[in-house]
Amino acid sequence: MKLLPRHDRDVFHQRCKKQTIVLLFFLLTAALSYTRHAQAQDKLDEGGPVLLTGKVTYTNPFFTVGVAAPLIILEDQAGFIDRDPSFVIAPSSQTLGQITSDFLKSPFTYSLALPIEPQGARRDVDQDGTEDPGVMVFAVAYWTNKFGDPFLEKRDLFGGGWSTAYASTRVTEEVSRRDEVTGGKLLVYAPAAYQGFPNDFGPDGLLFTADDPISTLAPGYTVVNLDTRPFTFDRSRHPTVDLIEPDFAALDDFSRLSYTAAFDAMLEKLRHAYAFTTYKGIDWDALAAEFRPLIAAAEAATDRTAYLHALRDFSFAIPDGHVQGPLLAAETNRLTTGGIGLTLAELDDGSIIAVHLTPAAPAANAGILLGDTILAINDQSIGEYVSRVIPWNGPFSTDHAHRLQQLRYATRFPVGTPLTVTYTHQGSTAPINTALVAIAERDSFNYLEPPRSGYELPVEVRPLESGYTYVQVNSFFDNDLLTIQLWERLLSALNRQRSPGVIIDLRNNGGGSGFLADQMAAYFFNSPLELGNSGRYNPESGDFYFDPRTVERFYLPPAALRYDGPLVVIVGPACSSACEFFAYDLSLQGRATIVGHYPSAGLGGSIAQLLLPEQVAFQYTSGRAVDMHGNIHIEGIGVVPTLRVPVTAETLFAKDALLEAAVAHLDSLK
Repeated sequence: MKLLPRHDRDVFHQRCKKQTIVLLFFLLTAALSYTRHAQAQDKLDEGGPVLLTGKVTYTNPFFTVGVAAPLIILEDQAGFIDRDPSFVIAPSSQTLGQITSDFLKSPFTYSLALPIEPQGARRDVDQDGTEDPGVMVFAVAYWTNKFGDPFLEKRDLFGGGWSTAYASTRVTEEVSRRDEVTGGKLLVYAPAAYQGFPNDFGPDGLLFTADDPISTLAPGYTVVNLDTRPFTFDRSRHPTVDLIEPDFAALDDFSRLSYTAAFDAMLEKLRHAYAFTTYKGIDWDALAAEFRPLIAAAEAATDRTAYLHALRDFSFAIPDGHVQGPLLAAETNRLTTGGIGLTLAELDDGSIIAVHLTPAAPAANAGILLGDTILAINDQSIGEYVSRVIPWNGPFSTDHAHRLQQLRYATRFPVGTPLTVTYTHQGSTAPINTALVAIAERDSFNYLEPPRSGYELPVEVRPLESGYTYVQVNSFFDNDLLTIQLWERLLSALNRQRSPGVIIDLRNNGGGSGFLADQMAAYFFNSPLELGNSGRYNPESGDFYFDPRTVERFYLPPAALRYDGPLVVIVGPACSSACEFFAYDLSLQGRATIVGHYPSAGLGGSIAQLLLPEQVAFQYTSGRAVDMHGNIHIEGIGVVPTLRVPVTAETLFAKDALLEAAVAHLDSLK
């Protein structure tokens, strides 16, 4: 065998040594990587998940309201990794799960079969400064579909970002770290071997930042439990991944406390979390001094009725139409079932007249006529009498709403109550005094606010003889998918038929979803306006915090569904909450003319509930809504008509003076 020259042999040996060292280094690196990976795994490794199952527990009483298409999806977390609140989850990445139990009963369950290869956005999160294939990171999340096809679009996603509620992750509300993921579970897909992923939060307490300690992942799916230290990496085939209800969405449940302890807990909550304490000048100490002794006395006597009365009266002491205590329906019915067949209305000149008479009822039988001026009831001047009336559907945010309900309740009495009415006929100054007895009748009570039949659609449309389109929006609290389908059908028809004008009637719309109302208004605009914001109490700052990332705005629908013709909106005191935000939105940039006798109800905030003993759900305003200048613009004010129709005998006895005014205004624009 021919030997290499010595010099060549030395070079050969040196090369062998180097190759051996490189090989050993590679094997050692691989071993260390495998060791780190193995240490990061749960003991059970079955090759990675193929099916996720779990449950969704909710206590929020509004969780299911209006929901027609609830979804469980794999939610791409690239938005969180990038800290991009405008990140829109691509439909291709949205693997949909199945809800496997009754959605209307908490908790409900789901299952989600994982695709062989998901289509999420890859992100390199190993913080080593070199470019790697990266991983796809998902949360399991609950959403509801309102717009378009079965997948979530930008409007469904409230503009984008990542879930902060009812997801497999937990986020913080701290202002300094708002919406940062602090726990829960993530599903990670590694398309290649040895991709790095954090095994714990770094010293900064944040995820996906430069100080994260890193482990390597096996290819395929891994469930990462962020609640263990270090994180647990689970590669079982059928892991359980439950969704988390955050504290800010959960119902405050004081129902297991005593009457007084629950009242104290509620009062402490309201001191901080009620949205309009300063704005309305509410003195919580004074309310505690007035009502706590009543609660304590009810507790000492084990008197449920006295306890409920005290809570109701406490709620009435807060001038906010969103506040609601126990309804005491049986008592209210007893107090209001009786009437005399007479409905009152107050004119702009201050006089109070008979605006409705029930045939063959006591008032009509006694000779009172439509349009007669009512001077007194039970020998009290009518103005003083009405001012003392308690409307049992209170409280109210505005004086005009309160006064109108006082007029409505002024002729309600327990059946069999004797009373006297003093009045004058039209054109006469001679007072007439008549004795009446209340009978069981509700016709006069329902005249100005007819009860719903239950068959109404959320959006109802009819053409007018004038050629304009009349649209009655009955609710933003109905089936949200149906509401949008009816809305888009309307908008498509308006453009197809080139409607010369639209009148939207909101007079009997009690509100619902503010977001739905905002986005329905967007169909009448061509620019994505910013609308306002809503602040909530933040314990960290001890004040209400308005997150700039939560500014309400239009997310425009397709151009073919936008209507730019003349628009009139009719409002009244029964238009409340989300209805008012819809009307306000349409008033921006002078887009619509607002027609009405009165402003809307003036309920300007979002609501929350807490549960008290005897299964009383106490509702209060928790979100303080403001315009883009930071001004409270709805609460206590309402949406004020830009075209006010005076309240006179002529307008009250017209067939529909507000609709007539809306038509006349559109005619004037031709």
